[in-house]
Parts: sequence; structure tokens; C-alpha cells
Amino acid sequence: MESAELKAWLRLTLTPGVGNDTARKLLAAFGSAQAVFEQSPAALRQLGSDKLVHAVTTEPPKLADLLQATVAWLAGGADRVVAPIGSAHYPAALLDIEDPPLVLYMMGMLVSQENKAQAAPENIANSLVVNLAMVGSRNPTPQGEANARQFAKAFASQGLCIVSGLALGVDGAAHDGALLGGGMTIAVVGTGLDRVYPKKHLALAHRIAASGMIISEFPIGTPPLNANFPKRNRIISGLSVGTLVVEAALKSGSLITARLASEQGKDVFAIPGSIHSPQSRGCHYLIKQGAKLVETAQDVMEELRIPLLSTGSLLDDDDEPPEGDSSFLSALGFDIVSLDALQARTGLPTPELQARLLELELDGFVRRLPGGLFQRQAAG
Repeated sequence: MESAELKAWLRLTLTPGVGNDTARKLLAAFGSAQAVFEQSPAALRQLGSDKLVHAVTTEPPKLADLLQATVAWLAGGADRVVAPIGSAHYPAALLDIEDPPLVLYMMGMLVSQENKAQAAPENIANSLVVNLAMVGSRNPTPQGEANARQFAKAFASQGLCIVSGLALGVDGAAHDGALLGGGMTIAVVGTGLDRVYPKKHLALAHRIAASGMIISEFPIGTPPLNANFPKRNRIISGLSVGTLVVEAALKSGSLITARLASEQGKDVFAIPGSIHSPQSRGCHYLIKQGAKLVETAQDVMEELRIPLLSTGSLLDDDDEPPEGDSSFLSALGFDIVSLDALQARTGLPTPELQARLLELELDGFVRRLPGGLFQRQAAG
């Protein structure tokens, strides 16, 4: 993209009072971002008020700095691109959502791969592979986090690309699981691509960029503002054929993503959990509203009618607990339990009970939680 064209697109995104809807009307009327700023006040007044005319004909004070920062960011590697709506690099799937982003910033292996082939990253993002969104709580239970990682790994082994939001908790586990499965993953973030939020995911972001792509609609330099994260959820669902909610409370951004997916005509899936866990109530609510209950990754594949490359990685974990511990695990159940409550259920003396728990913890069947609590989990 030439500097003049880039400047025009950046100016359009910075112009106060010009949101995505108004910008699309201007583009439809005048043909290009550059053409918008070449119009006379009289021509602009045909589409809006004097306030709009003043906004469009006044250069935003931060434009020069943003242009300089964007050019410097683009110079950082061949794996970076600014993709305005309608350009060859813009993911075609997003053109079908209600409020498509005006400009996307994209970075990663999928960008450089397509640049070398002189083809559009949309082929990767929408056509050559199936994208599945996975979202959930930023504070999941140990089992919820393990589910996110295991399901994503299974999907990746089948060639699916996992789309999520790089947040703590389920998002991070889903990205990690996809990478562990040797697959691709796309992170849709709520900041400019010159920074990583949360900082804890800096190394993960580098891994994602090396094997997939990071996308943002927010200009270079944008900090992690609270309002940005719900806004980016429409992109997560819009890029994907369906959305799997792994674990979520009733008041959760994941439910926003699920609602947007449903409004976009996409499938919504949810993994059930304990009736006593607040982090499962959002999933249970979605299931009551018609989301498809998911127990294994194969459930999703079959619902989406995606041919299986193999079934071994999609079934429940085949690991069996140590001999003689099945009844103990049955007494433990899947809800969080205290040592005293477990002792009351089993009647075991404290030393033997602690030894059993330690053995199962080392084998991955039990997770030790703060406050002297324990929870059963699938091994793996």
C-alpha cells in the first residue's frame, strides 16, 4: 500500500464522528479513502451535516504520528500488513457480519506465507482451513483450562484453525493447545499490534505469530482499553464457522461472543460442567438457549460435518487411573471438595488419604487447589 493511500485510511479511522457505518457510506459514494478527502464541502454535505463536513475536511492532529508509527511497524517484517475493507488481504468472512471492521492490522506466518505466494491471507483465514472459535473464562477452573487445551489440541490435529482472543484463562489455553497439536491459531486482540496484552502472554503471542496470525482493528499504539475487548468479539465469531464456549460465568464476555455468533448464523457449542460451579452457569444457560452440548471434540466435528482425519485424538482421554483407585475417584466426584469432606466419604485415615491424593495428583487425575481443596480432572 502506498503512503498516500495508507494515510487516507488512517485518517478515515481517526476522523471524529465518523464510525464504521458513516465511513462505509463515504466509501460507497466516492470510491476510495483518498477520494473521500478530495471532495468539496458541497459534495460531502450531500451525505451529512455541517458537522460531518467539518470533521472530514479537518485533518486529525494525531494523524502524522499514527502514520509514522504505522510505517515503522510495517517495516518490522514481511509478516505484517494493513488491510482496509475490500482489499485483497481483508478476510472475506468478515464482509458478511453486521459491522465489519474498516481496517485490519494483521501479523504472523500466515501473512508472510501469502505475501510470498502473492495471494491473500483470506485464503488461509477463511478458505483453506476451517476456523473454530474457542472462548471462555479468564479465571477458569483447573478442569476448564485443561478442557480448553485438550479440545484445541484435538481440533488442531484434525486441521482446524483455532480462533480466540489471547486473554488469560481459556483463550490462552486454547491457543496453546492448538500449537501443541501442531496446528494453526489466530488471536484477535484488543490493542494495537505493537503491544501484547496481557504481558504474561508475550511468549505465547510470539508462538502464535510464528505459526498463525494475530489480528486487530485497533491502530498501532492503542492501549488495552476495556471497551475494546467486547468489540473485538464480533471478529472472533465472524472469522469462524462456529464458537465453542468452554467455561463461562453468566456475566461473561464469552456469552457476548456466543450471542454474536448466533446472530451471524453460526453454530454455538458449550461444554457443561458442575451445577455447583459459577464458571459453568454461562455454558448451562447457552445450552438451555439452544447451544449444542459438547462432551468430546468429535461432537463438534460431526455437527459441523467436517470429515475426520482420525478419531483417536478426538475421544475421551484413554488413560485409566491406577488400579484400585476407581472407587476412590468416584467418591471424589468432579466437584471441588475439601480434605475433611473426602475423608468423611471414604473413611480413610488422613495419612492414607493424603498419599492417595498425592499419587493421583502426580498422575494427573487430581488437581490441588488453594485452601486445601481438591478437584478431579481428566488426565492428559
